[in-house]
Amino acid sequence: MPHEPAVHHPAPITWTSTPTHPTTTLVPTLPTNTGIAWVTLPDGTRTLAYTHPTPTDTAPAPATPAAVPTWAKTTALLAPTLGSGIGAAGIGISYAAPGVLAMAEALWALVALIAAGTALPLLLRATRGAGRGRAPVQHVTQNITATGLFGRATGTLNNR
Repeated sequence: MPHEPAVHHPAPITWTSTPTHPTTTLVPTLPTNTGIAWVTLPDGTRTLAYTHPTPTDTAPAPATPAAVPTWAKTTALLAPTLGSGIGAAGIGISYAAPGVLAMAEALWALVALIAAGTALPLLLRATRGAGRGRAPVQHVTQNITATGLFGRATGTLNNR
């Protein structure tokens, strides 16, 4: 037979007093939730004793937590993704900034080249005929006639 460990129970505190009046009984007030209560023993004696809590004295079971809403899950998953994208864009811009500045300089050079390319022929044209006599301008007149919707067109050229 296995040996059971001894359980230590403190001795109950009994109060015996002789009342001064037969109908007067001294009953102390007990603090609540201390585990001490008035008990009646099998021989009929009322005494103070340590008691085990009854099931009604136990704390209520914790409420089950509510489920996390879908929008909260979506936001929680989207926040790091969005933050990472913004961070990657910032890093890309920092690497691209020197190239963008160089490209802006190249575009300004191209604008200057186009402006010079447009101005040069105008200057040459203006200065070409100034020293010599000008050649006469030729005029060409063309008359085209056609009869009907699908008729063949004929024309004449007049050089002057």
